[in-house]
Amino acid sequence: MFDELNDLYQQVILDHCKQPRNFHEMPAASCSAQGHNPLCGDQLKLFLALDGDKIRDISFIGSGCCISKASASLLTEFAKGKNKADVEQMFGRVHEMVTTGKVLGDVGKLAVFAGVHKYPARVKCAILSWHAVMAALKGDAKPVTTESEQN
Repeated sequence: MFDELNDLYQQVILDHCKQPRNFHEMPAASCSAQGHNPLCGDQLKLFLALDGDKIRDISFIGSGCCISKASASLLTEFAKGKNKADVEQMFGRVHEMVTTGKVLGDVGKLAVFAGVHKYPARVKCAILSWHAVMAALKGDAKPVTTESEQN
């Protein structure tokens, strides 16, 4: 059973890596943020179109490893239509999950990253886009980096 679940998770990550969702620039974005993971070379820019407190649309561009790209893709699928508080709450859950392996509450498809904690060098890849979305929501203009991320 575990091997089947592991295979399914790997398939989801590969699918989002090869065909990332919401992978395009958004010229009319309300806010954006850049993220960089020097360890792996991941670079991304997230774009958000806000309608008050609600994320009406979200997209990203950039390059990076499969985990980084899949994480950004799944983040955009999750965040579209959500409000800031929903995204902040999910950031906490995802951060806990990728650093410890503990899944707190319903994380939906993001559960595919539960095994990342076993590979400390990949934690930063999985969480980069989440740090970027938090920076965008806070209006923080300076690029986020994973260098301050604790494993």
